[in-house]
Amino acid sequence: MRTEVGRASEPRSSAARGPGGRPLALLVALLVTLAACSSTSEDPVASAPTTTTVEAITTTTIEAIATTTTIGAPATPVTHPELRVELLEMRIADQQERTGEGLPPGTKLGPPQDFLRAERLKEIIAEHGWPTIAMVGADGASAAWLVAQHADHDLAFQQAAVELLRTAVIGGQGDPIDLAYLEDRTSVNGGQPQVWGTQVRCRDGRPDPATPIVDQGTVDERRAAVGLGSLADYHAELAMACADEAAAGVELTP
Repeated sequence: MRTEVGRASEPRSSAARGPGGRPLALLVALLVTLAACSSTSEDPVASAPTTTTVEAITTTTIEAIATTTTIGAPATPVTHPELRVELLEMRIADQQERTGEGLPPGTKLGPPQDFLRAERLKEIIAEHGWPTIAMVGADGASAAWLVAQHADHDLAFQQAAVELLRTAVIGGQGDPIDLAYLEDRTSVNGGQPQVWGTQVRCRDGRPDPATPIVDQGTVDERRAAVGLGSLADYHAELAMACADEAAAGVELTP
């Protein structure tokens, strides 16, 4: 089951942060086994990812997906409040499909509707451009990132989203950590080395980069530059999740 989540809603200071730079309540293992998928099909089923992504959450509280779906006012005024609400609703749906958080106990989870959300994000971008902090708030902008992050079926779209988000970050209208995660995700999906080492998968019960890291000796400098903790601390946070995945695998073996 995929359980990747985005980062906490604003204000940022309201949540304790782990070594990886993300709030402890939302720190997750991006434990990925990814492959580049064709982006030419218009069929949502045919365009779904063909590989299973194994991701584990490291805490029991998910602040972005509370037991209520009530969306509060933005921390600062935004120019597109309705669009912000829509993006946050997309984030809530994304996480409910992966974790069941906020749903009645025992609710059977269906397959994530990443294709449909990605198509809607494309429409939003075509009409408004990339959702920026000024437009939809920091939480809405990160919700847009999460949709792109999970659009593994459409590598071309993810690559385009990287450049749009990069422009937003340069202008102070996007989150550098979101950009680091999306750029690494896109690299991994394309079978290329990653820059910040955010994309991890479990091997033999331990976290390991999904693809090699460019110039790994200086990765902590790059991570610090965008607000991420050291790679060693990040892996330490994910070690228990990987151990749990390995134990679950043993238990499921006949």
